[in-house]
Parts: sequence; structure tokens; C-alpha cells
Amino acid sequence: MASKNHRGKTLWKLPSRGRGTCPLCNRTRIKLLYEIVTEDGSMEKVCKECSKRKA
Repeated sequence: MASKNHRGKTLWKLPSRGRGTCPLCNRTRIKLLYEIVTEDGSMEKVCKECSKRKA
């Protein structure tokens, strides 16, 4: 039952704990954990709501 002790531990290794401003909806201090492919072919990290909307 040690699995719950490690929840979210990878977020602590990310810069700013995985938080920032979403480039699509411009929300601030939100977790940017989802990658999408933009029109020019580059990968961009977005929030959960924007990843659902673009997929």
C-alpha cells in the first residue's frame, strides 16, 4: 500500500512544479501536463481542458 505515498512526486521535479500559463486559454498558475501537436508541427504543453478541446 505504498503507492499513495508517491502521488504527484514527478511534479516536484518539473520546473515551477508543472505549473504555468496555458498558451491556448491563457489561464495562469494552472498545471500544464498535456502535450498537443500545434499547426506548425511542434509540441506544446497545455492544461487539461484545452487538451480535451483540441483532441
